Amino acid sequence: MAIETRFRNRTEAGKLLASQLTQYANRPDVLVLGIPHGGVTVAFEVARVLNVPWDICLVRKLGVPGNPELAIGAVAADGFEVLNEDLLDWLRISGHTIAEVADLELQELQHHDLIYRGDRSSLDIRDRIVILVDDGLSTGAMMRAAIGMLKPQHPQQIIIAVPVAPLDTCNELRTEVDRVVCLNTPAQFGGIGLWYEDFTQTTDEQVCELLIGSSSTSLKRSN
Repeated sequence: MAIETRFRNRTEAGKLLASQLTQYANRPDVLVLGIPHGGVTVAFEVARVLNVPWDICLVRKLGVPGNPELAIGAVAADGFEVLNEDLLDWLRISGHTIAEVADLELQELQHHDLIYRGDRSSLDIRDRIVILVDDGLSTGAMMRAAIGMLKPQHPQQIIIAVPVAPLDTCNELRTEVDRVVCLNTPAQFGGIGLWYEDFTQTTDEQVCELLIGSSSTSLKRSN
């Protein structure tokens, strides 16, 4: 499916993604995981339409000191790191600096895990088909960090589902997972936010509301 116009918002993007994943609907072995912040709203909508359980998958971008928007990699909640070695060499960033940045982001992940989950444990993914969702990809570093964290937990399959991403990023990720579903792979990418009419930042409060709300509805969050 190719979409050349922008998505109205993340909710619409999630509904459109779900329409390409109908073979996974109503299956107890399927689990949707959303990457905070923006991927959570998309994942919630995918899970709602498919009527399958969902949860969050905590990863953080590793930004350049003094320029946090420039990513040198990503780190997952279990400490698994993905680094852009070419960028690190070009910027001449030391291993000590990388370790400091990663340590700070791991502290943030632990903090957000407490905010989002409280005393609830994460869902077991062993032998399940995991649909890993974000609101879009650029370099794919955060998605690779998520994949690296999930694979040792022995899922049956890992499927990446995103509304928009560069074609080369999708092709690279296809070598690491079982399937990649991307609605829009524009030749002139320019950034994820350009492909949404409303790209308002998702807040911690909104993530918590979706998680708490879904646990009290028909969405099945139990194993």
